[in-house]
Amino acid sequence: MPVKVSVIVPVYNPGPYIEDCVTSLLKQSLPRDEYEVIFVDDGSTDQTPARLDALAAEEPRVRVFHQENSGWSGKPRNVGIAASQGEYVMFVDNDDHLGVEALERMYEYGVANGADVVVGKMAGQGRAVPVELFRRNRPRASVADAPLIDSLTPHKMFRRAFLDEIGLRFPEGRRRLEDHVFVTEAYLRAANVSVIGDYVCYYHVRRDDSSNAGFQRFDPVGYFKNLREALDVVEQYTEPGAVRDSLYRRWLRVEMVERMRGRRLLSKPDDYRRKQFEEIHRVVAERFGPGVVAGLLPTQQVVAALIAAERYDDIVAFAEWEVGLTLSARPGTVEWRDGALRIDFSAEFTADGSPLTFPGGGVQTSLDAPPENIAAAIAWVGADTVARFSQATLDLLVRERASAAQYFQPVEVTREIVPVEDSGRVRLVLRATATVDPAGAVDGTPLRGGLWDTYARVRLGGWSMESRIGPGPRKARAATSGGVVGGRVVLPYWTDQHGNLSLDVDRASKRLGLDRLDPAAVDTALGRLRTPVPLHVPADTAVLLRLTSANRSVDAPGTLSPAGDGAVLEATLSVSDLRDATWRTALCAAPKADEPRFLPLPLALRADTTSVQVVRTRRPSALRRVARRARRALAAVLGRRTASRSARTPKA
Repeated sequence: MPVKVSVIVPVYNPGPYIEDCVTSLLKQSLPRDEYEVIFVDDGSTDQTPARLDALAAEEPRVRVFHQENSGWSGKPRNVGIAASQGEYVMFVDNDDHLGVEALERMYEYGVANGADVVVGKMAGQGRAVPVELFRRNRPRASVADAPLIDSLTPHKMFRRAFLDEIGLRFPEGRRRLEDHVFVTEAYLRAANVSVIGDYVCYYHVRRDDSSNAGFQRFDPVGYFKNLREALDVVEQYTEPGAVRDSLYRRWLRVEMVERMRGRRLLSKPDDYRRKQFEEIHRVVAERFGPGVVAGLLPTQQVVAALIAAERYDDIVAFAEWEVGLTLSARPGTVEWRDGALRIDFSAEFTADGSPLTFPGGGVQTSLDAPPENIAAAIAWVGADTVARFSQATLDLLVRERASAAQYFQPVEVTREIVPVEDSGRVRLVLRATATVDPAGAVDGTPLRGGLWDTYARVRLGGWSMESRIGPGPRKARAATSGGVVGGRVVLPYWTDQHGNLSLDVDRASKRLGLDRLDPAAVDTALGRLRTPVPLHVPADTAVLLRLTSANRSVDAPGTLSPAGDGAVLEATLSVSDLRDATWRTALCAAPKADEPRFLPLPLALRADTTSVQVVRTRRPSALRRVARRARRALAAVLGRRTASRSARTPKA
């Protein structure tokens, strides 16, 4: 079979972090004879070269090239391109990994849309990734009609013939931003760029020791020299005007203005901050006209104006003000309705723990000159933010805790300007009702088993912030019930430490409240079991009741039917099968699942020749429960010690 995709992985001393990368590449859904993996070892000094050679000896689809250290990733990627046999090449870093279907989906989407470049949705584990770009699929995109320029890392799929036709390769040597130069030219010269927004293809992973190349402190002079090369590419392949200004604005905003804001600035030593500021000022003065700055958001315009005016001390003062701003997202009602969770919540910015206030009757004016002082800068930002309040956005995202993959949920938003008594100032409050349908929350597919956290995301006045939704009202924390939707058991719950709203999918047992079933409310007449249960179901739902005695089990088909705020469980019992034994009970909400999961019920059944009686199962004594927890804790400690010893023991 012709090779469809060549995956190119530059490698330098990844240690154990390469294992997840390797595993994800070997588990791809694309048939194994339709892709290849090319590792280019850039002079690693750890055990990685031997590890890769052994892998290549076992895997025909894996090839390994070794070279002397070149200083950065550009040359290894170029070596990989030269060796590649695929129709497309895909670049992956050695400490990141792919979604299982990434290669198959990206290749098929690229071919279907005649794309020279395919950008797959990204998730960041401890790392920031673009969000707005992946709100939806974009079969045909360009820098003029999509925020492609927000994603300049090379972790994309490129048609190999396209790279050869335009002679595009990575700049080599010890340098920065080689990916910006490469990706920008690819965007600007591609016949089409396609963006996948409904499946996470690429997972960016921050190492535990933060030793990823992108997190290392850089030399400002060299960095901004390399940045000018990316600007040169834009100048070469665009005409003066709105598109060029919008592209320039990306580097001004991300690489310059944002480095001079809040914690990102204040966390650096003063001498290093000043060096950055000096280099940034030089680029701003050399390359950016009024049209570039004018498109920034209010807070960014202030910082850009102070940079241009060489007012470093005011930059620091503005950062000190901004660092006190946070986003607060407070939940209201959380309830099940027709198989979906409706979540009411509000969001607003706070300053040092109190609601942030703005001047009433704000008017939008242009910032023709740098503000006279910080007070004037804050006043201008406040007035402009009020004037633009109708453009403010509020979203709810659900984020998978294990993978950091996140998904937008439908929301209805209202904006409220709340006067602050006797002050002439106002609060800006965003209110929303979000609908989370567990059967389609992951871009039309069900939530996967595991824990999911909810986040509010606000864009207002030059700030783009996220916050966990919480803490919830204590009354609401006790009242939220689980639901059975699409074969999943979903429990909205409030985290123990901070009281934030999360979703437990197919993991909860005790929190569901099934242990509180009342045996007196259970009807076992006429060869059936009928009992109310504290679960929401949108419609009659087929379930399975498993009855287990000392040496055998019996499965009884059943139904969960909506009833008020909960459901009624009905199951048909065979009295003859249950005679002469006591049976423990467990409920399976997804009997057709590959691995059915049973939830224990606090009920036992005992049958005689004509009827079935309910017996409440005995709860372990307090002493026995404490002993059980102690045994589990001891086993966990011993397991960690064993794993630690194994990790320290050298392999033969």
